[in-house]
Amino acid sequence: MTVNATFIGQMLVFVLLLWFFWKFVVPPIAQAITDRQKKIAEGLAAAERGQRDLDEAKTRADAVVREARERANQILDQANRRSNEMIDGAKQAAGAEGERLLASARAEAASETARARDELRREVGALAVAGAARLLQREVDPAAHAKLLDELAGEIARG
Repeated sequence: MTVNATFIGQMLVFVLLLWFFWKFVVPPIAQAITDRQKKIAEGLAAAERGQRDLDEAKTRADAVVREARERANQILDQANRRSNEMIDGAKQAAGAEGERLLASARAEAASETARARDELRREVGALAVAGAARLLQREVDPAAHAKLLDELAGEIARG
């Protein structure tokens, strides 16, 4: 193989072309690649930060939900206790009212019984006077013998 001027010229052009590429083409491409690597690294870092933030937000949200559930349970427990207290109070009030009504009814019944006994005594006394008048064939004056009639009614009531 012979080295001639064409070959030397081609080698010189090739070296110049290599120098031109290393000087003007490779640095912008290398810079673009470096910039792209930085952007990818920043994107990955941002994604990791976003994932951490998301995890923290989930943790906080879970804590808030847990706290809200606990508070709701407390409110429900308080409401149940309050309703039970109200029911117990109403039962006690109803029981007291029932006892009062029962006592009132008993007192009224006792009063009614006493009044009926008094009325029965008067009627028995009047019947006794009427019976005695028939036996004696004369009329007995109820006003004159009121004390005697009261004693007789008392004996009938006791006996």
